[in-house]
Amino acid sequence: MVLALLHLTTFKEGTGIRAWKGHDWNAMDRLYKRGYISDPQNAAKSVRMTESGAQRAQELFQKHFGR
Repeated sequence: MVLALLHLTTFKEGTGIRAWKGHDWNAMDRLYKRGYISDPQNAAKSVRMTESGAQRAQELFQKHFGR
């Protein structure tokens, strides 16, 4: 669910996609270990989403919160 919710806060930066990281740290670490986001353990307020992470986030958002 956290990956789906990250879709709500995505924004483009340069050629990549980032998302604000105001979610549970354990969940963010699991997403990092699965290769969906960059390492959340840094001073930035957002994380870079991988291409597969951004795509999966959008799919999950539509599945669980879309009409």
